[in-house]
Amino acid sequence: MPRAFELYDLRVTVVAIEGRSVCGMQVGDYFELTESSKLRIPAGKHFCIYALSAVLPLLAAKQRQLAENDWLERDTLVACPDPDERVIMKIERIARRTMDSDDLT
Repeated sequence: MPRAFELYDLRVTVVAIEGRSVCGMQVGDYFELTESSKLRIPAGKHFCIYALSAVLPLLAAKQRQLAENDWLERDTLVACPDPDERVIMKIERIARRTMDSDDLT
């Protein structure tokens, strides 16, 4: 018996760098989270692990439909923890996907 549920695929994009980009990222750099757990970074690009660490705790919640007035449903911006860089990232839902929980851990 299938156990279907829906998740969003996400894109996290650098939308501003308010300091100096020591890590080498640029506005427009991004990664995608698809099919529940697949992280995709465009060929020839990178994503700073410290910026990634700032956004990771929010991704599982952003993959799900939340209550309309939940702050996480409305808020989309995340800042890198490095105060000298101040990399600002935006989490966007790019697709809705039906998954089967039996296919996941």
